[in-house]
Amino acid sequence: MTPGTEVEEPVEVEGEAATEAEAPSAEAGEASAAGEQTSSEEEASAEPTDDRAWYVIHCYSGYEHKVKHNLEQRIETMQMQDKIFQVVIPTEEEIEVKDGKRRTVERRVFPGYILVQMIMDDDSWYVVRNTPGVTGFVGMGNRPTPLRPEEVQAIMKRMEAEAPRIRVAFRRGEKVRIIDGPFNEFIGVVDEIDMERAKVRVLVSFFGRDTPVELDFLQVEKI
Repeated sequence: MTPGTEVEEPVEVEGEAATEAEAPSAEAGEASAAGEQTSSEEEASAEPTDDRAWYVIHCYSGYEHKVKHNLEQRIETMQMQDKIFQVVIPTEEEIEVKDGKRRTVERRVFPGYILVQMIMDDDSWYVVRNTPGVTGFVGMGNRPTPLRPEEVQAIMKRMEAEAPRIRVAFRRGEKVRIIDGPFNEFIGVVDEIDMERAKVRVLVSFFGRDTPVELDFLQVEKI
């Protein structure tokens, strides 16, 4: 080394070194974020966009089963199974007590109305609306209005009830004839009806005064 010669000492550039060292991790983070975003977008696009809902159609009372059959045939013939899924007539079982006899009957919950689960568009609307026997959709103006989820749930729950409802032919204040028991052939007036216990309290004129008598539904008949 000769005198007068300046020696440049190496200078550590910590900032630049750190920046260069950190650069790959930053790029990796960006790549990871981009990958996650792409994955999320792919997952979102892969989720089914099913707009199915329950709608109510109207038909003439007493023709519900015929209209249901006609609509199901049209769905199959016109290959609309991917847009129209279920056709349901809301019914429930009832125990009918009449003339001292008990029988189980299937009663329509909403006579003249049918539920249809479908994806509403021009094609599916045309198939349903032009089914023989269908008089129209239920809704505001010409626009069908879907049922709310809680409304559908209430209807289905009513249809699936385990215990049949009891229906009697008489009402409070009406005259009935007792057809069984100690007061057989007596005429009385219905005072109270207990649907849970299937009992009826009848006021019977006995020795000049009204006497309350509790009877089973099967022990009385409407006059």
